[in-house]
Amino acid sequence: MPAYLVIHVERHGDDTLIEDPNLTVEFVDGWVLFKDRDLIAPNRVAIAIPATQVQRVERVDEQQEPAPQEE
Repeated sequence: MPAYLVIHVERHGDDTLIEDPNLTVEFVDGWVLFKDRDLIAPNRVAIAIPATQVQRVERVDEQQEPAPQEE
């Protein structure tokens, strides 16, 4: 499941963990946008944070390894 840790500029130690099975993140026009890729409303913004308030965003989930290819 996608999980992102938002490390804030001023709130040291009070970071935000955001998890959702359909979550994506984009950096657009001074905003960090977390979007939901569900089928009903694709690309709906679930959370928007001004980029000036964010030091960095880290993906922290364990990404699955690709399935081995058969020969």
